[in-house]
Amino acid sequence: MLHYAVVFFVIALIAAVLGFGGIAASAAGIAQVLFVIFLVLALVSVVFGLIRKR
Repeated sequence: MLHYAVVFFVIALIAAVLGFGGIAASAAGIAQVLFVIFLVLALVSVVFGLIRKR
C-alpha cells in the first residue's frame, strides 16, 4: 500500500513539473488516500499485535 502511495506521489511530481495540473492533482489525491489507508492498517495491525501478546 505504501509502495503505491509513493508511486502515485512520484507520478504527481512528474506531472506537475511537465505542467499537467489536473493529472498531478488527481495523482496527489490518490497518493494521500492510499497513505491514510496504509496508516490505518498499520495502526490496526499494531493494536492487534499488542492485544495478542497478552
